[in-house]
Amino acid sequence: MSARTRPGAHPDGGTTTYREALRESLREALASDDRVFLMGEDVGRYGGCFGVSLGLLEEFGPDRVRDTPLSESAFVGAGIGASLAGLRPVVEIMTVNFSLLALDQILNNAATLRHMSGGQLGVPLVIRMTTGAGRQLAAQHSHSLEGWYAHIPGLRVLAPATLDDARHVLAAALNDPDPVLLFEHGSLYNAAGTLDPTLQGVDLDSAAIRRAGTDVTVVVYGGCLPKALEAADALAGEGISAEVVDLRTLRPLDDATITGSVRHTHRAVVVDEGWRSGSLSAEIESRICEQAFFDLDAPVERVCSAEVPIPYASRLEQAALPQSADIVAAAHRAVG
Repeated sequence: MSARTRPGAHPDGGTTTYREALRESLREALASDDRVFLMGEDVGRYGGCFGVSLGLLEEFGPDRVRDTPLSESAFVGAGIGASLAGLRPVVEIMTVNFSLLALDQILNNAATLRHMSGGQLGVPLVIRMTTGAGRQLAAQHSHSLEGWYAHIPGLRVLAPATLDDARHVLAAALNDPDPVLLFEHGSLYNAAGTLDPTLQGVDLDSAAIRRAGTDVTVVVYGGCLPKALEAADALAGEGISAEVVDLRTLRPLDDATITGSVRHTHRAVVVDEGWRSGSLSAEIESRICEQAFFDLDAPVERVCSAEVPIPYASRLEQAALPQSADIVAAAHRAVG
């Protein structure tokens, strides 16, 4: 499906897409709270670089859906100022690599002001950005830097991987009194399915067990979740029962769910599209070993991207990224 699908269009009748779920969450936030506004590059007249905000300018007007100059440091800083003044800005950064141009604002202002003011100043800011590889955008636009931001105290870091989470995560993020970074994996925008009509919200503090299992725990997040579920299906055909844990929140990590699953299965595979060295996967592996070492029957396995700038060529790009076959192989090593 094209990124330029018109608002409200649903392929296959009752189904929706990850992109449309995000758009509906933005529409709901703008309609229900006059303090909320969206700002970023091309979010208005163009409808968002990835089509998420398509139609919102026409519905809510230029005061609520604001196109900005091409200066991440400026418009992230403006979002911080607006949140300090009592508004609830949603700032869209086109792709995660561009967030580095606003790192000073995110790290030295948004994350620190509550602490440096003795609790007097909160920054209820939501920053959305597209992350991840797999779309032939080459080395400059294929980063997975969520683990970098998960290193920073004062931030909440989210990585919704399902339609339901995409639909409801923004409302929860806007209710947080501190800055929230929302990482949307580019490979998920076209993912289609149906929403759970009974679900009214999501819990930002808890990981989710997407598939129950008994033989090995697969810890995953974001764009690698579909690959982990595909791997679990393949393993089930071989008589290996894999439990898939979707982190959802990368800071703070839900240690209880992760270690609870490992104590149940006694083996773990951590999947992370980030580079292996200094990665989020390394932190998760360390926590498993610190908190559940004597429950392990095998070393913790990790599946990460190759230690190279992500290639442009499709076959090389796919070879550099975690794939379901790599997860299956890691599970085999763990199970023995």
